[in-house]
Amino acid sequence: QGNPVIVSEPNFAFIGGGVVLGIPVPIIIMALVFVLVHVLLKYTRFGRYVYAIGGNEEAAKLSGVAVNKIKILVYTLCGLGAGLSGLILTSRLASAQPTAGNGWELDAIAAVILGGTSLMGGSGKVAGTLYGALILGIISNALNLLNVSPFYQGVVTAIIIIVAVVTDSRLSKMAAKRSIRRQS
Repeated sequence: QGNPVIVSEPNFAFIGGGVVLGIPVPIIIMALVFVLVHVLLKYTRFGRYVYAIGGNEEAAKLSGVAVNKIKILVYTLCGLGAGLSGLILTSRLASAQPTAGNGWELDAIAAVILGGTSLMGGSGKVAGTLYGALILGIISNALNLLNVSPFYQGVVTAIIIIVAVVTDSRLSKMAAKRSIRRQS
């Protein structure tokens, strides 16, 4: 029916609002996920395969990478991350709401792009995504402090994404031209 569900379990509330050694639990969870994903992408065969598929799926397939298997694992990990995020948000709000997080997809994409991950695939770092999220958070906080309407905040996010996409596209074209010059 789409109604919020109230969650009043104190132990569950600790996940979203607890503090350990002066550090909020959601920050600890984020740091653990950051380290885990960084190690997974940088130091494992799986991570190399993910970058290879992102860079050129056909070449990865011809190199013997089980592309469909890796894609399924990547989507599974994305779902796991979304579930963990939903768990933390539900704990923070003390309620499960079917519309919680609507519109955050754009913010997630903006954070990744701002962090330097190419939309063309094959490059990017977890630390860059974290920096992108921090930049967006700072901008959002500044706009809130300046009493900017939420509508215009969305416009600002869209402009940031457009600028980042145009910049990424130009950088990709320049890199392709350099590559062609080196080959000649």
